[in-house]
Amino acid sequence: MTTIPMVDVVGVGLNATDTLIPVEHFPERGGNPECQCATGRTSSLGDGGLPALGLRTRYVGKVGEDHAATLHREEFARRDVEAHLSIARGTPSQQAFILVDRTGERTVLWKRDSRLTLLPEEVNRDWVVNARALHVDGHDTAAAALAALWAHEADIPVTADLDDLYPGYELLLPEIDFLITSRDIPARLSHDTDLRNSLPEVRRRYGCRLTAATLGHEGVLAWDGEKFHYARAYQVEAVDTTGAGDIFHATFLYGLLQGWPLQRQLEFACAAAALNCTAVGARGGIEPVENIERCMATVAKYLAAFE
Repeated sequence: MTTIPMVDVVGVGLNATDTLIPVEHFPERGGNPECQCATGRTSSLGDGGLPALGLRTRYVGKVGEDHAATLHREEFARRDVEAHLSIARGTPSQQAFILVDRTGERTVLWKRDSRLTLLPEEVNRDWVVNARALHVDGHDTAAAALAALWAHEADIPVTADLDDLYPGYELLLPEIDFLITSRDIPARLSHDTDLRNSLPEVRRRYGCRLTAATLGHEGVLAWDGEKFHYARAYQVEAVDTTGAGDIFHATFLYGLLQGWPLQRQLEFACAAAALNCTAVGARGGIEPVENIERCMATVAKYLAAFE
């Protein structure tokens, strides 16, 4: 019987191969802008910078049968991520083509074959419970909900990164402890566009320990059931915003496992996300802890969007 090693974080969700396409401006319809494709790189929920922070990680996901799948395996091995990859036979892996303008803002074009959906039966309970924390992305909701249920049975905290509401999300959200979403998700769940109303409502409805929304250059706003916590974003010269959200979640998890106060977790994650925007690629600007803390101490912040 194979012994499953203990890791700090296990991630259950999708992965993608990114092809970055720098452009001077977003192309007009029928236009023919000059552009240059950057080298395709692998980005995944299983590796959002956590190995660079010294955390042991495990990833559970699905790939197709193509060169991209080989790239994923090689990249996970290179970064010492324990990967459990199911295979969708005769299917290409997920790909994303990302247009990055001269301000660093990106537009993502992506396609995912439905056969790449990770199924509950493709997730092993031992992979989940032998970890200090579980992170899910909300795409493959049935598999994610089962993993989150197992985590709760083992008293393991569950974090989630939601950028959309995928089919079955109603089963997943009650299993999330730390729900951190993109700006529009709380309004879609509560039908209230004011985050000061929608974040508490989402927490009340689904029983999360924390609800939060990342707001780009406006930072992040979180509700812990008693009060709001707000962290401003750091002013950096952005080259590429790809992966900023992934790095935010990875470093939030790092702070959670260190037992830091919530405010420090949020500020640390904002600084890490800002630094990642100063280089090209989803993992281009991942920095060690000391550099992130230096950013927190020395880099100016944007004006507050919330009092």
